[in-house]
Order: sequence, then C-alpha cells, then structure tokens
Amino acid sequence: MVPYARYKFQNHFNMHNMKKSIFSNKLILTAIYALVLVFNSCRKDDPTLPSTPIVINPWEQVTGDIYGFFLLNEGNMGSNKASLDYYDYETGVYTRNIYGERNPNEVKDLGDVGNDIQIYGNRLYAIINCSNYLEVMDVTTAKHITKIAIPNCRYVVFKDQYAYVSAYAGPVQIDPNARIGYVAKIDTAALKVVGECIVGYQPEEMAVVGDKLYVANSGGYRVPNYDRTVSVIDLIEFKEIKKIDVAINLHRITPDNYGNLYVSSRGDYYNVPSKTFIIDTKTDEVTDTLHLLPNSNMTLCRDSLFVYSTEWSYITKEWTVSYAIVNVKTKKIVTRNFIKDGSDQRIKTPYGIAVNPNTGEFFVTDAKDYVTPGTLHCFGSDGVRKWSVTTGDIPAHMVFTRKKLKPLNEI
Repeated sequence: MVPYARYKFQNHFNMHNMKKSIFSNKLILTAIYALVLVFNSCRKDDPTLPSTPIVINPWEQVTGDIYGFFLLNEGNMGSNKASLDYYDYETGVYTRNIYGERNPNEVKDLGDVGNDIQIYGNRLYAIINCSNYLEVMDVTTAKHITKIAIPNCRYVVFKDQYAYVSAYAGPVQIDPNARIGYVAKIDTAALKVVGECIVGYQPEEMAVVGDKLYVANSGGYRVPNYDRTVSVIDLIEFKEIKKIDVAINLHRITPDNYGNLYVSSRGDYYNVPSKTFIIDTKTDEVTDTLHLLPNSNMTLCRDSLFVYSTEWSYITKEWTVSYAIVNVKTKKIVTRNFIKDGSDQRIKTPYGIAVNPNTGEFFVTDAKDYVTPGTLHCFGSDGVRKWSVTTGDIPAHMVFTRKKLKPLNEI
C-alpha cells in the first residue's frame, strides 16, 4: 500500500485503487450498543496500559486561564489504539495514554480511530469513528461517563444545550451507492440522541454560526461521484434549509470573526487540486476562491487562519506539503510558511494543528508513517520550535482546557 493509500485508509478518504471494502461492517444501532457492552465486559479483567509522563518544560507557566490541552491520537484503523495524551502547563509535563489507568473498568484504550475531541461545559467529548460512538468524559478527571452510539461518526460541535455529531451512517467502505449521511442532535443534559437531520453524503466538519449549522459534505465513499455541497441546518427547527454548491470532496470548515466560513476541498487527487473557499453566512453564497491555498487542516487564532496541506497526486506520485497563514480580515495570504527556523523539514506528515489563543504559540503534529508513534512539535508565536515530544499513533486532534486535570491520586 503506497503511503497516501494508507493515509486515506486511516481517515476514510477516497481510495481510488481499492477494489474491495475497507470493512464489511454493517452495524445498526442495536448491534452497536450490544458490541460496546460486550467489548467492555470482556476487557474489564485485562491489565490497563500505564500512562507515560515526560518532563518537557518544567519552567512553563500557566497561560491565563488555560491549564493544559488534551491530544487525541487516532490510532491505526482496526487496532483499537485510539489514545488520549495530556500536557500540563503548570508542571510542564506531557503524559501519554491517560485514559486506561483513569478508567480501569472501561476499554483500556479509547477504541478504533479517534476522529475529534472537544470540551463543552464540564465534559470532554471524543469521537471514536470506527467504534461508532461518542465517548463522554469528565474534563477534570478524564473519567468515563457514557458512550453514545452513532454509526460512523465524524465530528462534534455544540450550541446551547445540544451537541451535534456528523455521521456517515453506513458501513466503512467505498460504495457508489453509499447511503446519505445525517447529523445527530444530542441533549447534553440527558446524554441521549433526540433528533436526526439528513444532510449530504459522508458529512465531515461542521460550524455553528448564529442559529445555523453548516455541514461540509464530502461524498468520499461514492468516488468519483463526490458530493460538493455545504448543508445549512436551521437549528431552531432542526431541518436542512439549503445546500450551498461549493466544490467536490469537502472536508474542513472554520468560521472567522466576520461572518465568513472557510471551507476546504480535497479535490480528486488527479486533475482537481485542493482549494479553500469562503462562504458569506449572511447570504449563504460562495464569495471567494483561494486557488493557491491547498488545505488539509486549518485553525483560527484571532484574525490569523493557520493552514497546512499534505496534498498527494496520483499523476506525479508525489506529496506536496505546504504551510500558510491567511489574514481573514483582508482574505489575503500573509505568509507561505509559519515555521521560521527550518523545523518544518523535520515534519514528515503534518497531521494536526492548534494555536494557544492566549500566547499565540502553536502546535503541529507529525503522523510519520501512520503505524508508529508520532511527534508533537511546539512552536513559539515567532515560529521557532520550543520543544518536541513523542505521542501515540497518529496524533491528530487537540483541545485546550480551562479546567485543571486532577492528578491520578486525587480521582
């Protein structure tokens, strides 16, 4: 399997050269609940994997109200190796794999493919894609609260009392007849699914703007017949009110502070390149196309949109890695590389990005070969590397916490 094929296999991207399904996993919700219960009971007596604390920067200071961050490692598909790491700004200690020993009666690892992590209120939410559930934890202890079954779930966002989870809905496989996706509405008080809204095919990231939810539809399982729309959901009525035509194979979607959405298209890996598009949420129309801004992932800090791309071409059989910052106020690219000390040459496969909103320091993860532990790199706001640390397999998703994580001996 070529590197990019492995990359897409890991992330459920569109594998043109696959002749059979990635999985033949035809789960329905009842079966998902049953498997979760059985799997948990089978693993209760297994020894848990200990965490691994590493002193990274003992001189680190708490930055405002941010006490640390969680990093969700995807883990190799089919290996049940999703894991959770934590960095403590008060102690400068990075701890790998904190979930198992804090939850000895649960699955020792989080499950199969961690795809998103967010904090809302006093809870930490992790999307475990191929295990088909949303894991809910206490944010101050990382202790398990519950699992909410959602088939082939992808990303989670929040508005008022509710969480919204995008779901491919069908089995994990390339299929020209793959079913349409939906967004699940979850009551965060009852921790139960209370509604579903049909959107496009293989929905990915979402963004809330006012009382509307925007959903990037990829259609990745239906290659080459990709979806090309962003669904607009009225959150009051919880129904789709419009589809915005954007481009094929959409993935990321990020709101700025001016009523615009930045949306990424992965292209087709042949003749249609990755691009970044801008939607005006007042009119729900595409207003700008950033042709020279390929986009695999992005994150916003104030008016700076950090973007990186790992673009593969089946024509040249080559990767193209790039970094950029867009000023969202002017909609202009202000730099073509936010890593200023040459450290980007040490990063084989950029895979995750986050920016501390208080300090401007940023983090880039390296998934390397997708089968061995990755690396997290921390950079100062000047683009100079501060430190690096080994993570779990395929480090991908980060979230900063404004609540202290209690030490293991206090929970």
